Amino acid sequence: MVQKAKILLVDDRPENLLALEAILSALDQTLVRASSGEEALKALLTDDFAVILLDVQMPGMDGFETAAHIKRRERTRDIPIIFLTAINHGPHHTFRGYAAGAVDYISKPFDPWVLRAKVSVFVELYMKNCQLREQAALLRLQLEGGGQGGTVKESPGLLAELSARLAAVEEQAEALSKQLDDDSADAAAVATAAHLERKLTGLRRALDALEPGTGSGGPPLPPAQS
Repeated sequence: MVQKAKILLVDDRPENLLALEAILSALDQTLVRASSGEEALKALLTDDFAVILLDVQMPGMDGFETAAHIKRRERTRDIPIIFLTAINHGPHHTFRGYAAGAVDYISKPFDPWVLRAKVSVFVELYMKNCQLREQAALLRLQLEGGGQGGTVKESPGLLAELSARLAAVEEQAEALSKQLDDDSADAAAVATAAHLERKLTGLRRALDALEPGTGSGGPPLPPAQS
């Protein structure tokens, strides 16, 4: 069973959180509520999230301050943040949102279809990265320990399985990249997709180096972190 991605919804108004849940429920992912910046930061201490939808105007710690804390933490600095705001103070206010680390800045009322599409892109990128980390971890385990049945090179069936699973991720990543190109998606999403493709290429090279007749070592395995 494929584990669902978690999406963090941050807004001090319960009715806004309810509306976001209604819009994003069609994505069939895990939606986590936070009614303040402090509550959002607490949730980020224990869970991994694909994307954060963050209201700008909140009492106490506002969206900008919350985003600054998120970007300062090594664990959470790479999580995409989409700012949602009911006010529009012009280009300067929007620039402040991007400067705080947001990948997008959306004014209310927003188009539910557009918001759902934007969130779905980051969910897909997150899922592909999770799959890639799993393949890298499995390959690293086999390289370091050899498993009970010997090394990877001594287990052609295992090598074929790893290659097939990686091929499936490569195919999905390629389709996602084409979708981003066609939709003129956000620059942040395109950059994340390109980073994913580079990691896939490195892992494929490591697998190819394990094929019989390619030598005993091969290039170092790419790191599993995103």
